[in-house]
Amino acid sequence: MKVFVTGGTGLVGRHAIAALTARGDAVRALARSDATAAELAAMGAEPVRGDVTDPEAIERGVRGSDAVVHAAAVVLSRRGWDHYHRSNVAATEAVARMAARHGARLVHVSSVAVYGRRTTYDGGERSVDESFGVERPLFDGDHYARSKREAEQAVWRVAHEEEPRLTAVALRPCVIYGEGDRNFSIRVARAVRRGFAPIVGDGSNPLSVVYAGNLAAAVLAALDRPTVQGPFNVANDGVVTQREFLERFAAGLGVTLRVLPIPLALARACAAAADAALRTVRPGSPMMLMKPAVQFLGYANPFVSSRAERELGWRPAVPPAEAVERTGRWFRARVAATS
Repeated sequence: MKVFVTGGTGLVGRHAIAALTARGDAVRALARSDATAAELAAMGAEPVRGDVTDPEAIERGVRGSDAVVHAAAVVLSRRGWDHYHRSNVAATEAVARMAARHGARLVHVSSVAVYGRRTTYDGGERSVDESFGVERPLFDGDHYARSKREAEQAVWRVAHEEEPRLTAVALRPCVIYGEGDRNFSIRVARAVRRGFAPIVGDGSNPLSVVYAGNLAAAVLAALDRPTVQGPFNVANDGVVTQREFLERFAAGLGVTLRVLPIPLALARACAAAADAALRTVRPGSPMMLMKPAVQFLGYANPFVSSRAERELGWRPAVPPAEAVERTGRWFRARVAATS
């Protein structure tokens, strides 16, 4: 199979390319610079120079490909909604239309953020499947969630409008971690390597996390079932509690960890006060609220991935305890290499 990957040097893209090349698929990937082109070549992918917002570059990548894995996305940025829209929404629609034009299968890496972050934790553990819907209101200024929702809606719009018809899957992971992570895991590493870390509540809640290597396994499963379409949660690759995650990460780092429990009620009160202060100081800023962070850390994983298991045949490749420790070891090696 010939597969074109966007976001190839990002967390999901790296793991997807590794999984694809390991089984012998031919991979080409978008490269924004000479440095990223060299990096992709070292990973076994053919670089295609250009940016995800460049239609000519997208066409060069899609033309001749059997499938497209669209993993490129802006996750954290202070550059405002226009930047999110251009990079996440408009670019996704352009990729989808190009895939339809060239008859390529599309696997779009979406997010559980499409459900909104106001009510997803209200129903408790395993309460949010794909029928939860994407009509609920979003937090004001949550540009990432809004852009991922609109990007996925663009995929389904293209699937219904274009001829020949686009066959597409949208994978909805929760918080992704793993080797190469520059968002969540690096923050955990910075906290844990000091030898202590806070936990919200007693730490027994299953975290809403998924290992990037297991998400890559879902990408391959979607590619291997070309007639299956629609959205799929990819948010349960095994149960790992908040405490276990921190302890296994620390073990990978070679650190003996002491945890500092914070009562959930206190964490919620502090989050509400911090959010109120932020709205007063920076009323027009993008959403960087503490309430969603407390929900993520202190509440049980509400997402259900049984549809992906049933219809895609998704089976996580790495147990979570091993995946977390492996991620810690990667960060430990990275620190050693730069010291």
